[in-house]
Amino acid sequence: MPRYFLELAYKGTAYSGFQSQENANTVQAEVEKAFLVLQRSAIRLTGSSRTDTGVHARQNFFHFDFDGPLHPQLVYKLNAILPRDIVLREVREVGPEAHCRFDALSREYEYHVYRRKDPFLDDRGYYFPYRVDEGRLQQAAGLLPAYSDFTSFSKRNTQVKSFQCRIMESRWEFTGNELVYHVRADRFLRGM
Repeated sequence: MPRYFLELAYKGTAYSGFQSQENANTVQAEVEKAFLVLQRSAIRLTGSSRTDTGVHARQNFFHFDFDGPLHPQLVYKLNAILPRDIVLREVREVGPEAHCRFDALSREYEYHVYRRKDPFLDDRGYYFPYRVDEGRLQQAAGLLPAYSDFTSFSKRNTQVKSFQCRIMESRWEFTGNELVYHVRADRFLRGM
């Protein structure tokens, strides 16, 4: 059966994360519902990673299997059906063995801190109006790639077999009103 990768972006404020949950509004449920409306066939998305409640994604990948013709204007039509805070950027057919989670080379997260109160940034970061030592933040971020065992960052009683993660990038960016922490790794643990 043909497999397809989806590239999505979404503002997660109104959602209880990506993954479908009973009695909760999720990104996965919205995308699957829109696909059902357009194609009149159900799909089940598999995500490259899960996002938590309220988390935004500029770029996140998912895959699904579908044995039938896709609408020739699938991206345009699905975007017309999807809520305004979820955008489908691309759909691409891939090989049947391709897996958006296990074949991902890395995952990257950004954490935003704002120094001046701004109502338009309220759901995009943490407001912290106090002075910070930018040098110390950068120094602390630089320590992270030296570590690979993140057992202490993981949730307790997890089913994870390995707590090893390779941190490829860990740095702060400072621009006027904003501090942005960038972290990229081959994988992240649940709750990390």
